[in-house]
Amino acid sequence: MSLFRRRTADTPASEEAVSETPDATPTSGRPQGPWDASEVDLTVGRLDLGSLLISPTQGLELRIEMDQETDTIAGIQLIVGESAAQVQAFAAPRSGGQWDEIREELAASIVAAGGTVEQEDGEFGSELRVRLPQVSPEGRTVFAPARFLGIEGPRWFVRAVVSGRAALDTQGVDPVIEALRGLVVVRGAHPMAPRELLPLRLPETTTEEPAQPATPSLDPFERGPEITEVH
Repeated sequence: MSLFRRRTADTPASEEAVSETPDATPTSGRPQGPWDASEVDLTVGRLDLGSLLISPTQGLELRIEMDQETDTIAGIQLIVGESAAQVQAFAAPRSGGQWDEIREELAASIVAAGGTVEQEDGEFGSELRVRLPQVSPEGRTVFAPARFLGIEGPRWFVRAVVSGRAALDTQGVDPVIEALRGLVVVRGAHPMAPRELLPLRLPETTTEEPAQPATPSLDPFERGPEITEVH
């Protein structure tokens, strides 16, 4: 089954994710992934997007987020059933600590926009569990739950914005969380400034017709899968 599929509104939520077992035991604080390229067997089949490799997961749909100004890939969205995760990978200093800074900045911006923020311990360490204000099609203000996850690896940092069913599932059993664990980051040896986006590219070949690139939507305030609270 190809990982690169058209998104449909009736994707079954009952499909169970199948995570790939890592090919090496990492010595980092990511015992369940995502993985650094040095920690896995790169000959194992994965979808190659340049700085991110996507491991096979049952029911996974991949959406490409394009920056129309530069005509480059700004990030990806992993969709499984009723859950989604917007993913970006960045360069980071060897000393780490990138997520601590970014987490504070995100929390301040969400509160300033009228949302609510709670910091909790999750599968990948400290995360933000938020309610983002949005306007429903009927013109009402609704609050969509989301989780901001940060995962640090060797000279890289992954930020994921989880929405839909997985935003409420804090036990780590949602298929989209399993898809995040299967990511492999290819940082490369070239120097990059901290927070510089790691370059992504379209896969060279797919077994199905590629999905159409999406308009830019790595904005955490954009509507995700429909799980909202009316206030």
